[in-house]
Amino acid sequence: MREQDPLVIFTPSGKRGRFAKGTPVLQAARSLGVDLDSVCGGRGICSKCQITPSYGDFPKHGVHVAEGALSAWNAVEQRYDDKRGLKPGRRLGCQAQVMGDVVIDVPPESQVHKQVIRKRADTRAITLDPATRLLFLEVEKPDMHEPSGDFERLSKALSAQWGVEGLTAGLSFLSKLQPALRKGGWKVTLAVHKDHTTAAPRAIEIWPGLHEDGLYGLAIDLGSTTIAAHLTDLRSGAVTASSGLMNPQIRFGEDLMSRVSYVMMNPGGDVEMTRAVREALSDLAKALAQEAGIAPELIVEAVLVCNPVMHHLMLGIDPVELGQAPFALATSSSLSLPASDLDFTGINPRARVYILPCIAGHVGADAAAVALSEAPEKSEDLVLVIDVGTNAEILLGNTSRVLACSSPTGPAFEGAQISSGQRAAPGAIERVEIDPETKEPSFKVIGCDLWSSDAGFAQAVGAGSITGICGSGIIEAVAEMRMAGILDPSGLIGSAEQVGTPRCIDEGRTHAYVLHDGTADGGPLISVTQGDIRAIQLAKSALYAGGRLLMDEMGVDHVDRVVLAGAFGAHISAKHAMVLGMIPDVPLDKVTSAGNAAGTGARIALCNIQARHEIEENVRRITKIETALAPAFQTHFVNANAIPHATDPFPNLRAVAPLPAVSYNTGGGDGGGRGGRRRRRG
Repeated sequence: MREQDPLVIFTPSGKRGRFAKGTPVLQAARSLGVDLDSVCGGRGICSKCQITPSYGDFPKHGVHVAEGALSAWNAVEQRYDDKRGLKPGRRLGCQAQVMGDVVIDVPPESQVHKQVIRKRADTRAITLDPATRLLFLEVEKPDMHEPSGDFERLSKALSAQWGVEGLTAGLSFLSKLQPALRKGGWKVTLAVHKDHTTAAPRAIEIWPGLHEDGLYGLAIDLGSTTIAAHLTDLRSGAVTASSGLMNPQIRFGEDLMSRVSYVMMNPGGDVEMTRAVREALSDLAKALAQEAGIAPELIVEAVLVCNPVMHHLMLGIDPVELGQAPFALATSSSLSLPASDLDFTGINPRARVYILPCIAGHVGADAAAVALSEAPEKSEDLVLVIDVGTNAEILLGNTSRVLACSSPTGPAFEGAQISSGQRAAPGAIERVEIDPETKEPSFKVIGCDLWSSDAGFAQAVGAGSITGICGSGIIEAVAEMRMAGILDPSGLIGSAEQVGTPRCIDEGRTHAYVLHDGTADGGPLISVTQGDIRAIQLAKSALYAGGRLLMDEMGVDHVDRVVLAGAFGAHISAKHAMVLGMIPDVPLDKVTSAGNAAGTGARIALCNIQARHEIEENVRRITKIETALAPAFQTHFVNANAIPHATDPFPNLRAVAPLPAVSYNTGGGDGGGRGGRRRRRG
C-alpha cells in the first residue's frame, strides 16, 4: 500500500484504505473487513457482491471521485444484467476494479450481517380518529328517467348515509368506480380521506360489497442514518409490522452538512439524493406489505417525520439554504400530499402523505413528532427530552414554556468514525463492563445472550464472529474505561504501566485499550483508540452543550428529569450516559427511555387527526434556539469535553459512581511512564 494508491471508502461502515490500481472491489472490502457478501468465489454468478459507486466531490472524505474511478463495465456484468438485471448504478464488486479514489456504498441486500434497525414501535394508547376510514354504502342504480353519473350518486349516498359532503376523486379512482359498483350489486366499501384541514374529503379506494381485509397506514421516521417504518392498522391502531433500513444517502455523506456540501460541490447532487431516499421508502413499504401478508393497495396513508435537510431532499427541494445562515426553510408548515408527488410506490397509488411541521431551520418535523409523543408542555416538572442521532433534537420545557434546539453530534454514536466501529448487526459488541480492579473487560454481542465471561460464550458466538463495536457498545466502553481508571477526566488513555494492564497498548504517541483480540482466529483486533475517545468527546460535548444552552435560556442550573429518545435511549444505561457527560446530572431514577419517540409521534399523527391540529398549534408556541448563533454554545462545548465535565459538579453521579482521580497527561511525550516527558518550551 502506497500513499499514491487510490483511496477506497466504503459506506455505511466508513472503513477506508488504499489499494493498488486493478484491485477488485470485493478484495478491497475483504481486506478492510467490510461486510460484503459473495458465495460464488468472484465469478460474477451469485450477484451477492453488488455495490453502488458514487461520483463527484466529497469534502467530508476529502476526495474527488472521477468517472473512471472503477474499471469499465465488463462482459460478465453485462451477462448478469441481461439475465437477471442490475439496478441502475449498481456494479458487481468481484468484477469492478479500483482505478482511482472512490466512495462505494454496500447496500443492505449485499451485506452478510444484516443491519439491526433499533427503532421498534413502542406500546402507546392512542385515541383512534384516523384521517382515512372505511364506509359501507348502498348506491342507487342508474335510472334513465333521472340521469346522473355513478360518481354523483355515490356522493349522494355518502352524504345521506354518513353525512360526508363534497366528495372529490381523481381520474384513477373514477376508472375503478363502475366495475366496483356493478360487481358489488350497487353496494360498495369506500376508503375516504378527510384530514383536520378544510380540504374536501377525497375518495382513495373502492371495493365491491363489504370490504373486511383491513385498511393500513405507514408511520415513517426518516432519519439521517436509518429509516424506520411501522405498518399500522387504521381500524385498531395496532402495529402490524415494523422494519427499517439504512438511509442510502449515507454514501453522499454521513452527516447532514456533508450532504449539503455534496449538493454545493456537485450540480444535480440533490436530485441523486432525492431519488435514492424515495426509492428506499418505496422498497421499505413493499417489504412491510409482504411481511404483513397484505396487498399494497391497502396502505392508503403515510405520515412522515424527518429533520429539515431530509425534509427538503425528500420533497425534491435543494437544501443548500439550510447549510448557511439564516438557515431558511422553503416551508415550515405541515404538508398533505398525494403519494404520487413523491414517487412513493409500493402503496396505494392514490394514498395521501402527511408531513409534520418543522420547528426551525435546524429543528425539524422529527422534533415536532417527539414533542407530540412526549408532550413537555403538559409536564409540571422541568423535563429535558433528548432524541439522539446523527443530529440530536433537544426539547426543554414544562407547562409554562418549551424550548427546542438541534445539536450536530455526528455519526459517532452510530458506530461511525470509530476505528473498530460498525452499524448494529450480529457480531457487534453492544454492551461492555470493565472490572475496576483487574481492568479486564466483559462484553455482549448482538445475536448472543451470553456475556464474554460466561461459560459457553466462545462456542455460542463462533470463531471470528465478533466483528466490531456498535454505538451503544462504544458509549459503554468509554464510560467503563473512565470508571475503571483506564481513562482520565481529560479523555487520555493511560499506558500499560500507568494503568496496570497489558490491554493498554502503544499506538505511536498515544494508547489504545484492547476489548477483544480475535486475530488468532482470523478475526479483528477490537480496541478503543485515542481517536475513538476524541470522536465520542466531540459528539457528547455537542449534545451536552445543546441541552445546557436551553437551560441558560430557561434560567436554570438543573432539570427535574431527563427523557432519552431514539435508538440510543433504548439501548444505553442512564449511568453510562451520565458518566460520559452526555446528559445533565439528575438522580438516575429520573432518567427514562422513550424509545423511538419520533416514530411514536408519527403513529399518533397517523391514527388521530386532532393530534395533527394540536402539534401544528404547539409548534408555533415552541421557542427555537439556534446553537450555531449562540456565543455560549462554544464555552459549554469546551467545558463538556472533560469526562464527565470540566466545571459542572455532577453530585448525583458521584454518589453512585465515584470516578478515579487519575491523570495521564505526559506533557506531549510518548506516555510510556508514570511521569512521562515534559513538553519542551520554545
